[in-house]
Amino acid sequence: MTVQQSDQLYDTDFFNWTQDMAQRLRARDTEQLDWENIAEEIDSMGKRDYRALGSRLEVLLAHLLKWRFQVDRRSRSWAATIQTQRTRIGKIVVDSPSFLARIAVDLPEAYRMARRQASIETGIPEGNFPEECPWTFESAVGEDLEL
Repeated sequence: MTVQQSDQLYDTDFFNWTQDMAQRLRARDTEQLDWENIAEEIDSMGKRDYRALGSRLEVLLAHLLKWRFQVDRRSRSWAATIQTQRTRIGKIVVDSPSFLARIAVDLPEAYRMARRQASIETGIPEGNFPEECPWTFESAVGEDLEL
């Protein structure tokens, strides 16, 4: 398969393209690699993982807000969601520890989204939640809940 054919395969059958490129990499067949699309995919993999971290952090923060501000409505479901998000965030960070420095910078944006979501889900006006995130990344992923 030529590089041009690989490029076409990338557009028509992505999975088949990944398998072909992996086989060529293992065989060290550098002449027939689709370098541009390989580079694009490697770049997008990191971005995808970082977006997943941010999304999980937003869900976690929204549930922490609900947990803190609706004490009478606490449920095992909320506790399970908090624990699930913490576990999955931990797995992402273990795989990509360089995300830690970046997520600290992006925490205010994740909190802003979580604050809005918590307001929608609880009916509590957004202004009733703290304007700034009451947790650091470390405390959000590590605090114990009182069940």
